[in-house]
Amino acid sequence: MVAFALKSTQILGGILATSLLSLMSLEVLTTSALGNPPPASVETKVKVPSTMKFAPFNTDRYLKVPPNFSASVYARITKARFMAVAPNGDLLVSQPSTGKVLIVRPNGSKDPIISDFVTGLRRPHDIVFHKIDNTTYVYISETHQINRFIYKSGDIVAKNRQIVVTGLPDSSTPELKSFYGHELKNIALDSNHKLYVSIASTCNACKEDTVSTPKRGAIYQYNANGTNQRLFAQGLRNAEGLAFLPDTNDLWVVVNNRDNIAYPFNDSTGNYGKIIRSYVDNHPPEEFTKVRDGGNYGWPFCNPNPDTPTGLNNMPFDRDYQLNRDGGVDCNAMDRINKGIQAHSAPLGLTFLQNTKFPSLYSSGAVTGLHGSWNRQRKTGYKIAYFPWNSTTKTLGQEMDLVNGWLIPTTQEVWGRPVDMVVDNQGNLLISDDHSGTIYKLSYLLSDIKN
Repeated sequence: MVAFALKSTQILGGILATSLLSLMSLEVLTTSALGNPPPASVETKVKVPSTMKFAPFNTDRYLKVPPNFSASVYARITKARFMAVAPNGDLLVSQPSTGKVLIVRPNGSKDPIISDFVTGLRRPHDIVFHKIDNTTYVYISETHQINRFIYKSGDIVAKNRQIVVTGLPDSSTPELKSFYGHELKNIALDSNHKLYVSIASTCNACKEDTVSTPKRGAIYQYNANGTNQRLFAQGLRNAEGLAFLPDTNDLWVVVNNRDNIAYPFNDSTGNYGKIIRSYVDNHPPEEFTKVRDGGNYGWPFCNPNPDTPTGLNNMPFDRDYQLNRDGGVDCNAMDRINKGIQAHSAPLGLTFLQNTKFPSLYSSGAVTGLHGSWNRQRKTGYKIAYFPWNSTTKTLGQEMDLVNGWLIPTTQEVWGRPVDMVVDNQGNLLISDDHSGTIYKLSYLLSDIKN
């Protein structure tokens, strides 16, 4: 009997081990044999705490997510924009409309505690934590300057403010006469303690931004303390998301490209120089590209063309009819765009998932928040796009949806517009939405071997 019992236990153990091995193999098969992890395919009811069920959650809302994920509302913050997770796990959220950066702290099973981290700023936008020697700073951009605050774990208000960059152009700049279409600033810092600031365009397409001081539609580099300003790259109309590929100093950006482009080909269609809605709907693509020191990415003279055999990859440029029809600017000399995104999707935040606790199936890739179109005949965007990263070729793979559903296709109703994404210390993806005023939590429902 004892021998039989031992044998049964061994058999059961063997079955369990084999089953576990099969599950592990299935996970590996999903990513390696099939190429990419599963995209959004499961329509899931958004879980909403009873205290947060005001519009648009006064009715049931659904998001499409990949298998084994759930979506819930973590916090309600009006016009929430960019975010950063503090070293201790607290969440900072910018609120440009109020001049505040808020801090969101967990509160057990209750709603998180939301309070002011810093107030009185001029349309604060991007937030980055960065450590130099033994000092941790939190950098916060305003439209006209970049601040940093010395951060100690557990701080619930900003302390020891230093203004490191001043004189950035915004709507108060006299030559702009109170108008600046993209005055919010985005920032990033690399491992060599260099600070990068995106100075977006004032316009849809104009030459003035290319000869201004500083240039607009450009990225500038500084030392972390704001000294030694220099032009790093140009020709980037509105680079909102700036992020470094983990374990490198390779800067990548997502860019909102121009609108109302004129048909650039003098061909048999007779459309040369005309604004053709069907053409505008799909041209030029938004951009997701690596940015090199000294690079020029074309705007406003050259537009990436997705209608070639390479599609949205490494696109050649067309001359812009309105600003470069005679070819005075050589489009062949421009740096090509690595990856295009459907025109008018409006990518904002950019987050690489490597070195985070996000599920291992997806942790070699990047996500960007597609804020959505305002001038396309049929709306596009309103989702979180995922791009797998090929570490061998160092290229981005085929775009797929990680989360969608904020746009209801049948009615064209929009009930949410995602902005930024961060991974918290538990491996959840937090997503800000400035339309509904929400921070969502995308959570993986299975234990993850990597973690």
